[in-house]
Amino acid sequence: MDRREFIKLTGIGVGGIALPIMGNVVSAEQLLDPGMDVAIKKKLADVALNAAKEAGATYADVRIGRYLNQFITTREKVVNNIVNTESAGIGIRVIANGTWGFASTSLMTVESIAKAARQAVAIAKANAKFQTEPVKLAPVKGYGEVSWKTPIEKNAFEIPIKDKVDRLLEVNNAALTSGASYITSIFFLVNEQKYFASTEGSYIDQDVHRLWAPFFASAVGKAGFKQRNGLGNPVGMGFEYLDGKKKDKIMVDGATIGYGNSYDMVEDAKLAGEQLQKKLAAKSVKPGKYDLVLDPAHLMLTIHESVGHPLELDRVLGYEANYAGTSFATLDKWRTKKFEYGSDIVNLFADKNQPYSLGNVGYDDEGVKTKEWDLIKGGILVNYQATRDQVHMIDQNESHGCCYAQSWRDVQFQRMPNVSLRPNAKQDLSANDIIKDVKDGIYIVGRGSYSIDQQRYNFQFGGQLFYEIKDGKITDQIEDVAYQSNTQEFWNSCAQLAGKSDYRLGGSFFDGKGQPSQVSAVSHGCPTTRFNNINVLNTKRNV
Repeated sequence: MDRREFIKLTGIGVGGIALPIMGNVVSAEQLLDPGMDVAIKKKLADVALNAAKEAGATYADVRIGRYLNQFITTREKVVNNIVNTESAGIGIRVIANGTWGFASTSLMTVESIAKAARQAVAIAKANAKFQTEPVKLAPVKGYGEVSWKTPIEKNAFEIPIKDKVDRLLEVNNAALTSGASYITSIFFLVNEQKYFASTEGSYIDQDVHRLWAPFFASAVGKAGFKQRNGLGNPVGMGFEYLDGKKKDKIMVDGATIGYGNSYDMVEDAKLAGEQLQKKLAAKSVKPGKYDLVLDPAHLMLTIHESVGHPLELDRVLGYEANYAGTSFATLDKWRTKKFEYGSDIVNLFADKNQPYSLGNVGYDDEGVKTKEWDLIKGGILVNYQATRDQVHMIDQNESHGCCYAQSWRDVQFQRMPNVSLRPNAKQDLSANDIIKDVKDGIYIVGRGSYSIDQQRYNFQFGGQLFYEIKDGKITDQIEDVAYQSNTQEFWNSCAQLAGKSDYRLGGSFFDGKGQPSQVSAVSHGCPTTRFNNINVLNTKRNV
């Protein structure tokens, strides 16, 4: 599924969903097969590494991957589809004559793997005729034989399909009985079993689990058609995320507006039905300048589009322009060490190791141990996201560990890590504390429509739920809200942040990049945040 297909999916109303089919269709029982023994993986990896070196490679890495997916979709009172897929094979990346080469095969025999390695070297040598400067890799420690696993409590694949279907139908019923006219609910379950080896001495075995449980509810009335999507987050967790522990419920002014590291999907669906009826009766927003209080389930997408993508170094350098272009945050701005990306309370950082996040892994797809680093510090642009062959371009000698490929058959390249906004370090303020200082504003919950230009600068964002704020209190639910700004103006208007107890992770399960397109999953953490004097449009009037 590419990003455009994902946008269609998240914008679904009463239409159907085309599921992403990744690999061969298998039975649910086959998803529980433990797969290839790690000792066999090491032997096959050595076959590839030795063949590559014998063919003339000065560097080689190998990724043996087994990618498992289960997708269950329901609509109202019926099951639309249940799909289980498996994809397995090996991808071999080399440097020969100073140039990258890549080849892959699904035939896991010694002969086929050695042949693919030689092919990768031949491709590199052919590419070298057109490359003026050799690839320069930042040094990486060889870690020997190590492993990492997502710390799950319940393997989602072990939950019987009947139980998962029953849960989704219960979700649908809760929405329909409380006011929704239509609802589609889905489980996306992913397990990436990845083995990495390199000529530098690393043999890294990782077992990565991700889960997303979205729903798309809608209601039809005299005011037309209204939609409210689920407020749960895609997570790097097992099925325990759907236990719905009450301690993880997010309350604002006595109302549930979100969830933390546990999600009550049935309760959220019931609330969605009730809120849809309120949306049908809600008054339309009056356009103008407002102070905006943005819930983490909403702000995560603004971070993704206006910070995450424009600080990918390949976009900055102009090497990448797919899916909304390059970047306004060019190297000349970074080199001044004075470029004010945001106000002085804005601190944004990158990492691939936050617990429960979609990006949480021990090592990236070129064998670099993951870490945390600052992107915006005190409002100033201080760094980018870069891989082993990029960091020398920004005068650094250590990869950031943000390289990823969506499968064994795809070549790995720079992908967005988790990019997050640090909470208030001085005061542990709540969402209510942020709201109480607003005289005339709007509180926005959940991700909605969005648009951003080819430089990742001018943008417009919608949401799921909108509430008026008058004299420090939430009053009426309103509709037809979208805000418009540019990246630098918006982040410089950041006036207040909630504290660490309000910090939450949202995420994007199918983030697209590259040509041919690849998808990755990435989370964004942030607290409830206030932005002053932002231009708000009435989307109904602009139709």
